[in-house]
Amino acid sequence: MTKEQIQQFSLDHAEPTWLADLRQAAFEQIDRLALPTIERVKFHRWNLGDGTIAENEALGNVPDFTSLDNNPKLVQVGTQTVLEQLPADLAQQGVVFTDLYSALELIPEIIEKHFGTAVSFDEDKLSAYNAAYFNATAVLYIPDNVVVEQPIEGIYYQDSSSPVPFNKRVLIIAGKNSQVNYLERFESLGAGGVATSANITVEVLALAGSQVKFSAIDRLGKHVTTFMNRRGRLANDASIDWALGIMNEGNVVADFDSDLIGKASHANLKVVALSSGRQVQGIDSRVTNYGPHSVGHILQHGVILERGTLTFNGIGHIIRGAKGADAQQESRVLMLSDKARSDANPILLIDENEVTAGHAASIGQVDPEDMYYLMSRGLDQATAERLVIRGFLGSVITEIPVKEVRDEMIQVIEDKLTKREYGNTR
Repeated sequence: MTKEQIQQFSLDHAEPTWLADLRQAAFEQIDRLALPTIERVKFHRWNLGDGTIAENEALGNVPDFTSLDNNPKLVQVGTQTVLEQLPADLAQQGVVFTDLYSALELIPEIIEKHFGTAVSFDEDKLSAYNAAYFNATAVLYIPDNVVVEQPIEGIYYQDSSSPVPFNKRVLIIAGKNSQVNYLERFESLGAGGVATSANITVEVLALAGSQVKFSAIDRLGKHVTTFMNRRGRLANDASIDWALGIMNEGNVVADFDSDLIGKASHANLKVVALSSGRQVQGIDSRVTNYGPHSVGHILQHGVILERGTLTFNGIGHIIRGAKGADAQQESRVLMLSDKARSDANPILLIDENEVTAGHAASIGQVDPEDMYYLMSRGLDQATAERLVIRGFLGSVITEIPVKEVRDEMIQVIEDKLTKREYGNTR
């Protein structure tokens, strides 16, 4: 892909000068920057982007909308928007939930001000790649003092029949003293799949006093190699409660970060991950305390089946000047196979006095006594293992604030375990 082709893409979409210039600046940096560091995960030879900026010409798979409820939502397949649903009362209050180009017609100054402030294109090679090549977009804007009672859903399908890279950019702006409950789904649509890559950047700007509940379930297919970057930037007294279910089938490296810029800002990150087959997943979860009295907590639980690999890196960094800050983390992994591989790496970087910080990490297999107890009550081994896994992950899942998300995560776990058991009986 040449510089001229990116310029043509910008012209075709009537991108404002600042955005076209950003793409070009990012393109210039791709070959100069290193890959992001995900400790103890070797992903340098993965295909995480082939330098293509293109759109899906035709949809090979179209979702069935008959089961969708009436919540505000945006549904996209590949680069195409197929459903927008926003109640009139929210639109009248200034809420925007649409693709980037439509949002630029409605709130151009707001997008220009905030786009790229949580994730800068010059951080690393994959961030630069996303800024240069993103071809699918979504923007959610909640104005100051607006409280959205209903969950807002973003449903983003990767078309498994298309070779077009899934380069996604999502921008969420929660205005001052606003409240929003956002549910995000990334999912491959269709059986099988053409081998491709996904490079996804999600920026969440929580302005002063805002409260964001962010829940996500990732279910991209085995044919998709994924880099996922979710980043929150929090102002004074703002909060983000993250609840993330990493249930992809293909190889994944992910960065889940919260930058606590403001005084008394608060980020609470909960991650559930499941690796199976020969899948490799590397997950960095980081909270950086810049503001005094800011609080950042990380809770990660993962399960590995068969020959899967799962790495949790928990990083808490308290910057000089963040007096009274609190950084806590816990990472635990349960292995159900002696061929599974795992790491749980706690990292604390403390540059200030008068702070609180702590960590816990563990890796282990199913307790034989738990299995013995359950099987002595008449349960077969597969059912007993399923109950142990449910109990292990349940301590995280029960903390997720949205019941529908909890139920869906449980169902995804059940589906994966059932598939495993069926495969073992063949």
